[in-house]
Amino acid sequence: MTALPRLLARLAAVCACCVLPALALAQERVVLQLKHSHQFQFAGYYAALEQGYYREAGLDVQIREGTGGREPERRVLAGQADYGVGDSSLLLARLAGKPVVVLGVVFQHSPYALAMAQGAGAPDVHRVAGKRVMIGSLSDDLNQADELMAYLRKEGIAPGSLRRLEHSYNPDDLISGKVDAMSVYVTNEPDLLDRAGFPYDLYSPRNAGIDFYGDNLFTSEQELKAHPERVKAFRAASMRGWQYAMSHQEETADLILNKYSRRNDRRHLLYEARAMVALVQPVLVEVGYMNPDRWQHIADVYTELGLIERGAGFDGFLYQADGGRALAWLYRALAAGGVLLLLGAGVHMALLARERGRAQQAIREGEARFRTMFEAAPMGIALIDTASGQFRDINPRYLEIAGRTLEQMKASSWRDISHPDDVPAEQEQVAQLAARRIAGFKLAKRLLRPDGSVVWVDASITALDAGGAGGQPHHLCMIEDITDKKQTEALVWQQANFDTLTQLPNRRMFQNRLEQAIVKCRRDGSRIAILFIDLDHFKEVNDTLGHHQGDVLLVDAAHRIGACVRECDTVARLGGDEFTVILSELAAADLGRVETIAQTILDSLRAPFPLGGEQAFVSASIGITLYPDDAASIEDLLKHADQAMYAAKGAGRNRFSYFTPALQVAALNRMRLTNDLRGAVKGQQLELYFQPIVHLKTGRIHKAEALLRWRHPVRGLVSPLEFIPLAEASGLIIEIGGWVFRESAHWLQRWRSAVHPEFQLSVNQSPLEFQREGGYDSWLALLGELGLPGQSVVIEITEGLLLDASSSVTDQLLQLRDGGIQVALDDFGTGYSSLSYLKKFDIDYLKIDRSFTRNLAPDSSDMALSDAIIVMAHKLGLRVIAEGVETPEQRALLAAAGCDYGQGYLFARPLPAAEFDALLRAQSVAA
Repeated sequence: MTALPRLLARLAAVCACCVLPALALAQERVVLQLKHSHQFQFAGYYAALEQGYYREAGLDVQIREGTGGREPERRVLAGQADYGVGDSSLLLARLAGKPVVVLGVVFQHSPYALAMAQGAGAPDVHRVAGKRVMIGSLSDDLNQADELMAYLRKEGIAPGSLRRLEHSYNPDDLISGKVDAMSVYVTNEPDLLDRAGFPYDLYSPRNAGIDFYGDNLFTSEQELKAHPERVKAFRAASMRGWQYAMSHQEETADLILNKYSRRNDRRHLLYEARAMVALVQPVLVEVGYMNPDRWQHIADVYTELGLIERGAGFDGFLYQADGGRALAWLYRALAAGGVLLLLGAGVHMALLARERGRAQQAIREGEARFRTMFEAAPMGIALIDTASGQFRDINPRYLEIAGRTLEQMKASSWRDISHPDDVPAEQEQVAQLAARRIAGFKLAKRLLRPDGSVVWVDASITALDAGGAGGQPHHLCMIEDITDKKQTEALVWQQANFDTLTQLPNRRMFQNRLEQAIVKCRRDGSRIAILFIDLDHFKEVNDTLGHHQGDVLLVDAAHRIGACVRECDTVARLGGDEFTVILSELAAADLGRVETIAQTILDSLRAPFPLGGEQAFVSASIGITLYPDDAASIEDLLKHADQAMYAAKGAGRNRFSYFTPALQVAALNRMRLTNDLRGAVKGQQLELYFQPIVHLKTGRIHKAEALLRWRHPVRGLVSPLEFIPLAEASGLIIEIGGWVFRESAHWLQRWRSAVHPEFQLSVNQSPLEFQREGGYDSWLALLGELGLPGQSVVIEITEGLLLDASSSVTDQLLQLRDGGIQVALDDFGTGYSSLSYLKKFDIDYLKIDRSFTRNLAPDSSDMALSDAIIVMAHKLGLRVIAEGVETPEQRALLAAAGCDYGQGYLFARPLPAAEFDALLRAQSVAA
């Protein structure tokens, strides 16, 4: 026996002589070509580099990003890279005569799936037929399209029924509706779709029994023949890196962010990592393991697709490390020394015993390693008896998520801890699993904790070999706590579909429900009524009591409207003080109920609203339109309801109005007139007329009011009462108001120099003009250029502007005062009780409305009111102008009451500029 130790010592010396020089060599530089850009999908290679595994193997590895498609295969075969990462289409390349060799499998299950926008019904992959889809690259023959196309074909969906588009790899194309479905990585795009709040369904080829390998590490035959030890070392270091990356996910995510790419954030990288656990299965399978039978399954699928011939072999495609070379050399050496035959047999038996010991030790170490990974896994993992549903083994994370002890779990089945509503669907899938019709499935479900709380989890279930679990069918269940994600999704969905103030459906949800109601209406022949509700005088509540009390009123109004309709109807808030109601499933005999509901809503909203210590009173204007009587599309229905609502408002408010074709005609006329008005300034269609303002004591024309007229090229002279509201609604009033001031200023300059140096001109201002940017800077600058003092201009405003005066309005009124421009309060006495504003703001003139002047008589109430206005104005230092003076008697009464100025048809109608110029010059000559 002393010869055996001596022989082993000599063999060790020989090995040392061979190995030590190799260790002294410099590191060999190799290139690894990835499929895509840097992400967690390639984490194992980064970890092998960072942890020094490649360096220990004598390798200097350069990792290159890819752009998709078959780039790794092309570069490896061209000698531009030594190793690559590819999918299962490598098998097609091999059978096409390309010398590729797969070294190891990283993804035990393919990550490819088909994502499709979620439909109204249950998920159904057959909806993809006839739709626009992105599945792989149209320019590469071998890619994930093969796997997904095989799946669709197995589901009975012909490839020709798809409208395939070139893949953009951009989830926004699915979100925006540019495509209806696209191939995705389950480790990547779902996270982006979830973040966007986009509802989608995922369809995996595994549902049809097509189970391809995912990312595969490969090389070329040339590399394997030229550098077999390097290939062996590179593979071992890479797989070691993968084991480290899957056990240290957060550390690896930080490594990617710090050294490789910030294209994706940390949250996304960790999403990838968690999703990859179910694909890599590091706890169940040693990373790199590949089963020839699985490759045969993949070949069979390709055969069904007609891509390869039946029975094609793929010898040399799967890498096998030569573990018997040392023993063969030993046998040859022993055979050469026949005299040592018996001794050789002894050595052989000793070596086998040693190898057996090493194998057993490796098994024990592997079991310990996998047990450690099982216990420390960041997701919950459990082994479950498929028939009984009992838990056989559970890791700590699963217990933590379930909120139970190990004893409690082992005494329970998965049904006992699941939400009752989720059990039937999962039980159906488990039955499919037990019958071997599917290899696994995924679902989101709820777990019930002993304290009554509910936990949402993403569950991935995979069938295990019955022979490996005591002869009974078992399955592996991996879960991840997504409660926070579900709560966030629910919040996002709530915010996207419901008004945050009233909790009513918002515009988006309203349109969705209206679409559903129309579909049902078409099916059963019923009708739909849409009520468009706008609160009257709500702005005054906001302005006087504040926005908080306005919000309280809106919430109360929402409750009142909801109490007036049926549970099957929809009440929505579109924004501001606008509400809508969908009255669905109306038979012909029910149409009378629409008016009843509308009137009930009006009566409910007319009741006072208690707001703190105050009471507010509003009413409502309601427009009603019917489907399908008035329109066939949602857009037209809403437009018609809006038109009917404005008709109700115009008729006096606090009423409802049905849509009629005449409203549509009027709306079209307003739209066309607004469009024509846009070109009126440039087309020189606007004209200024001037009406004199006469000093009542002397009868002299001291002032004039500039009035706007529009001479339409087709309709002739258009009334300001018709086009000024359109100009305000469209925003054109700012441009038109600027034109009026510029033209007025030039006429004013002429008359002050040629007629009277103190002549003054009044210009009307819309409240909307006080919203212009820059205030009155340009106006004051123009007056300066023309040599006109600010006092030569009077701006006429209404009482409503002062009541609604914001800080911006106040600032602009102060700017007018600082510039010397005077202010007249128009239509005084007909609006709000704004006497307090006469003290707050610098007002120069009050203009008594024509409604008082029209019926002036010596002892009339109108005379008494006029007297009071004149006395009050003079005591406040204001001058008074009476509008609508048409008779000498009215003039005499006003003059006797002390009124300063008069304006009306008694003195002159509004005149074109040239005629008014002649009138002024005639007065000047007469003087």
